[in-house]
Amino acid sequence: MEQSQSNPQPQDSQTDSSRGKSDPAWQYFTVKYDKNNKAQYTCIFCLNTYNGGGIYRMKYHLAKIPGQIKICNKVTEDVELQFKRLLEENKKNKAEKRKYTADCYDVESETQAEEEGEAPNPVQPPAPATMGDKGKRRAIAATPIGSYFKERTTPGSQPALKSVLASKQVKHKVKLGLARWIIDARIPFNAIQSPYFQPALDGVAAIGPGFKGPSYDEMRVHLLADLKKECQLLVEGYRSSWKRTGCTLMADGWTDQRQRTLINFLVYCPAGMSFVKSVDASDMIKTADTLFKLFAEVIEWVGSSNIVHVVTDNAANYVSTGKLIQEKYPNIFWSPCAAHCINLILKDIASLPHIADLASRASKVTIFVYNHMIFLSWLRKRKEWKEIVRPGVTRFATVFITLKSIYDHKEHLQALVVDKYFTSHKLSKSVNGKMVSSIILDSKFWEDCFTTVMLVGPLIKLLRLVDADEKPSLGIVYAGMQRAKLNIKTMFRNRKSAYTPHTSILKMWWDKHLKRDLHAAAYFLNPDYFYSEGFVEKANILRSLLDLFDIETLCDDSVAAMQEIQLYQIEKEVLEGKVH
Repeated sequence: MEQSQSNPQPQDSQTDSSRGKSDPAWQYFTVKYDKNNKAQYTCIFCLNTYNGGGIYRMKYHLAKIPGQIKICNKVTEDVELQFKRLLEENKKNKAEKRKYTADCYDVESETQAEEEGEAPNPVQPPAPATMGDKGKRRAIAATPIGSYFKERTTPGSQPALKSVLASKQVKHKVKLGLARWIIDARIPFNAIQSPYFQPALDGVAAIGPGFKGPSYDEMRVHLLADLKKECQLLVEGYRSSWKRTGCTLMADGWTDQRQRTLINFLVYCPAGMSFVKSVDASDMIKTADTLFKLFAEVIEWVGSSNIVHVVTDNAANYVSTGKLIQEKYPNIFWSPCAAHCINLILKDIASLPHIADLASRASKVTIFVYNHMIFLSWLRKRKEWKEIVRPGVTRFATVFITLKSIYDHKEHLQALVVDKYFTSHKLSKSVNGKMVSSIILDSKFWEDCFTTVMLVGPLIKLLRLVDADEKPSLGIVYAGMQRAKLNIKTMFRNRKSAYTPHTSILKMWWDKHLKRDLHAAAYFLNPDYFYSEGFVEKANILRSLLDLFDIETLCDDSVAAMQEIQLYQIEKEVLEGKVH
């Protein structure tokens, strides 16, 4: 290491010399120099040697992040996590530095007119498409709302000089006025996080002093009508892509505050999700036939040839409705809601006697702590304390999330019951106090908490993914369920008598209710899984995909499709080194 510091090193944007021996990556590499004085780094874990790139590039090797350099397959887990964290922090710091630089430069050119006393240009909507000097027509596109504002007031532009020089007191007064209105109107604080909040302020700033807000009548009549038209245009834009990409029809049943049973219909496609209609089914006898008529009406409006997938609840009447849909529309696949099925899996696991008893004991601890503020206050004064009671994505997931939270506070709770603050209090000698103290000091309780948390961890993660709106989840359901079953078997060290009560629950819901050809096909066609080492090679997976090819409305050329699949498989073999 002394030699690597004394020899000259190549300079780049992330130079080794600037980092010196203080960089933690140095301790995991030995450095030599070839005859051209180029650095050669040898990893102490895998003993592979890499030419150039600097010590910063070697961090990707240790963090096992592909793209920059070959990953190290022998690095320890703690070192891998250390450098992943370091690279994330470095990325964040660079972004902040770029933002700071952008805020500091190029202000003069944008504010020069204002400094020289020139009148600002009036805000005008974009001009319609016209013929340019060279005879080329300007492209017509949807006009964003930001196009109607002065350029310097858009979120990504530099602030005006007046705004930059405004005193803190003036800015505070403006914010105070907004806060006063929000509180008086009982608007939730998280409304400020709306993506439309800042553009609205930018629009007001662009017009300047004297702008009067919309009146009550304007809001409830004209502006509401305009926004309705805007939404209709947005949905029409989505509809144009349904035929091209296909779409999924989803039915979401729920009960509102007036105890009305409502069914919401939504359509998802890669362009976005849109609301179709809501039906009040309070006075409806929800048999399979009545539900089918309701679904058929929506399917015809969307276009039966445009729909690939229908997702509903898992209740018996919806299952029967799904069968009727598939009989009338052979090109449409039905499946129950994955989130609902996983929720029922968690419910059955939580009902197992040993887990129900564990949850009951954990609940006693939580209730005791939160019912006695004197002890809760003591815990809240401890460093890094967070509340035990945490909301889950569903009420059954809450059981396991609470167990995880209690396990994370093991040290805090044990410190409480052995501290003189607790032992000298009369509540510690009560029946509940003694019971809670014995639970917290019981090592078997903590072992069971840990085992249970690890047991359902993959299911909780899968539930969060399928219950979120960030991205489609069809392609991850199959892999998620396989990972959950494998995790349970591993936790019980492949002892069949131990893991069977848990895996049988997964098998019942997955095999008998949730699993469909679409899930297996999506798993096969997901490159993240197909090209990974953990891909499950099962004949029924490929068979499910081939069954889809037999449906003419989905695949009009099965021969060409099979050729594509063969190329897909050959690429996997090439990556695995089986084909040269």
